Amino acid sequence: MGSMFRSEEVALVQLFLPTAAAYTCVSQLGELGLVEFRDLNASVSAFQRRFVMDVRRCEELEKTFTFLQEEVWRAGLALSPPEGALPAPPPRDLLRIQEETDRLAQELRDVRGNQQTLRAQLHQLQLHEAVLGQGHCPPLVATDTDGSSERTPLLQDPRGPHQDLRVNFVAGAVEPHKAAALERLLWRACRGFLIASFRETEQPLQDPVTGEPATWMTFLISYWGEQIGQKILKITNCFHCHVFPFEEQEEARHAALQQLQQQSHELLEVLGETERFLSQVLGRVQRLLPPWQVQIHKMKAVYLALNQCSVSATHKCLIAEAWCAARDLPALQQALQDSSSEAGVSAVVHRIPCRDMPPTLVRTNRFTASFQGIVDAYGVGRYQEVNPAPYTVVTFPFLFAVMFGDVGHGLLMFLFALAMVLAENRPAVKAAQNEIWRTFFGGRYLLLLMGLFSVYTGFIYNECFSRATVIFRSGWNVSAMVDQSGWSDEFLAQHPLLTLDPNVSGVFRGPYPFGIDPVWSLAVNHLSFLNSFKMKMSVILGVTHMAFGVVLGVFNHLHFRQPYRLLLETLPELVFLLGLFGYLVFLVFYKWLCYTPASAASAPSILIHFINMFLFSQSPTNRPLFTGQELVQSALVVLALAMVPVLLLGTPLFLFRQHRRRSRKRPTGRQLDEDQTGLLDSSNASEAAWGSDEEKVGCPGPEEEAEFVPSEVFMHQAIHTIEFCLGCISNTASYLRLWALSLAHAQLSEVLWAMVMRTGLRMGNKIGVMAVVLVPIFAAFAVLTVAILLVMEGLSAFLHALRLHWVEFQNKFYSGTGYKLSPFSFAVEE
Repeated sequence: MGSMFRSEEVALVQLFLPTAAAYTCVSQLGELGLVEFRDLNASVSAFQRRFVMDVRRCEELEKTFTFLQEEVWRAGLALSPPEGALPAPPPRDLLRIQEETDRLAQELRDVRGNQQTLRAQLHQLQLHEAVLGQGHCPPLVATDTDGSSERTPLLQDPRGPHQDLRVNFVAGAVEPHKAAALERLLWRACRGFLIASFRETEQPLQDPVTGEPATWMTFLISYWGEQIGQKILKITNCFHCHVFPFEEQEEARHAALQQLQQQSHELLEVLGETERFLSQVLGRVQRLLPPWQVQIHKMKAVYLALNQCSVSATHKCLIAEAWCAARDLPALQQALQDSSSEAGVSAVVHRIPCRDMPPTLVRTNRFTASFQGIVDAYGVGRYQEVNPAPYTVVTFPFLFAVMFGDVGHGLLMFLFALAMVLAENRPAVKAAQNEIWRTFFGGRYLLLLMGLFSVYTGFIYNECFSRATVIFRSGWNVSAMVDQSGWSDEFLAQHPLLTLDPNVSGVFRGPYPFGIDPVWSLAVNHLSFLNSFKMKMSVILGVTHMAFGVVLGVFNHLHFRQPYRLLLETLPELVFLLGLFGYLVFLVFYKWLCYTPASAASAPSILIHFINMFLFSQSPTNRPLFTGQELVQSALVVLALAMVPVLLLGTPLFLFRQHRRRSRKRPTGRQLDEDQTGLLDSSNASEAAWGSDEEKVGCPGPEEEAEFVPSEVFMHQAIHTIEFCLGCISNTASYLRLWALSLAHAQLSEVLWAMVMRTGLRMGNKIGVMAVVLVPIFAAFAVLTVAILLVMEGLSAFLHALRLHWVEFQNKFYSGTGYKLSPFSFAVEE
């Protein structure tokens, strides 16, 4: 948990990897995920690096893997993930994997090609069978000239009858959507000198390409003359028709049909053997492809990491620079020694001074990951500054619950999150791909605490689905009021609303043990009472939250060895915040504690006092809360205003004075040699690059001086002062959203209950009728409760709590200008 409060110490290390063991060492580092490599060849093109050919070979293999994977999916099979952890293969195994992959891919291509050819041939045979077996009968030529026949021409040809002309046939098949157009074009082109018969196949035939069943139209065309036949063949070719020979004699057609059936049967046997061999090849691919994919992916990652290393002058080792957590340095050294032991020369690791701001490393677990994600969404923290995540674990669910407080709604959210927590280890839950579900599942522990805190604040508000619950005895006694007030029947008839006076003896017996007294749910001034209570509660929580953020900045100043900021920044900020708005909180508590029901009528207004505080005036009708209040208020305003120039000029003037003092002590002439000068210059430049202001953190020692630019320091401090002073006012008002959203949630719950459940309860007096009516009424109430109050109101409260943490809390101490440590790792993030 040490890294939760502040990011871990990260060191810049230099690795000397023997050339023979470099691949093994980097592969082992990828399995452990300890270091983040820095690119030492940033100026070198990606095509000119040392291992670019190995990367290309891995990419070619990945292309082949993609082809094999698509073939497996095409066959309706699935690829199961490999069992166990597979290490990156040795470089010598790359040639073996490549040869086996190419052989499998070539076998698949050949078998697929043969399958497609056999299917196309089978399709042609089936179409030919359909044409011959459809029962197309060739037209008979008339031998008499019966005047009643429509086929008999009216005039005889002078050369004699047509009985000696030869009738020719064209038979084939065409797609159904082309049949009408084909028939129309044939009739127009041949001017009716043909007889065409179109019929649909009785059974659909399997398409050789897609494998889907499809129907075809068979046709038989009878024509006279050679020219007409040429036209028919050209037209059928244009429509991509399948044309087959058609015998005139019935016996010949029957023999041809039997021969086609025999060929189809033989072709089906060959096609079955081909598909069985294809299934065997796909089985091998299904077994070998998943581990190969993992291994080649790791190998490619290793070569990409090696491309970031530089080569020594003797070409005997590779030099790498990497970020590594300080606590992981022994494990890093041990891993490199074990990996390079076979090469005969051990890899060397040593820590070097860092010139850039190190990355931020915060280790998380299942519980803290969602809270750390909320903080990182605002910005990754600078190196080793205070991490707001551990405090967000408590403050975020609590502020959400202040706006969402309801026992029933909080319990539903808690049970939903609890179900996800209990089922988090189930494979089906982890493998779910729904984006909304994965969002809820990733924040299951956040939802768990939000629901739990909502139940707590719901008990404080005494609300459960907008209804008050009587857990303890009420502090108000109505019978005592009746006994001592002398209410008559006439008085009760004239006054439908009765007032309980706490000054009457025995009416108010003391405060409710926990939360708000349930008797307030019956009062007509219930909303006014809650308005006053929740508004003051919001101001108290807001000022406390902001003051806590300013106090957390103290730990940053102490850690980064900047004690002057405690007096020149933190102290003025606390005085300004607490002198104005802390005083307002004091007035709230003072009025709560010092004024009794007997003196409540003469209690002064806190709001008027706070306004008069800034105007340096007093109101004659608003009596002071305590003696000397006007003097105290004036002193606090003057003190708060006096902190503004201290906050504005204190840090810049101190740094300017410190800079001039160092300038006088700096040695003149050429006392420093070129190496020392270069070292100082590089340190100063790197330290100045860590931030745009004077807040420099990290590895350089205190003797190294950062470049001081007075204009930038003054400008940065002026922006900070204006933002803080104005932010104290706007941020305090921003916390009033706690009051507004809490009231909105309570009123929505009340409206939903009144318009749905109360209406349903009044619809029937008999038990049977009420039972029938309440089923749909309760279903509608449940659906609306989940959709509106849980989802919509919950999302609204979540966003407002997020804004309060990002803007009002974290900007008091958290810069969020760092970057994450992204270690080189083969592990897949869930």
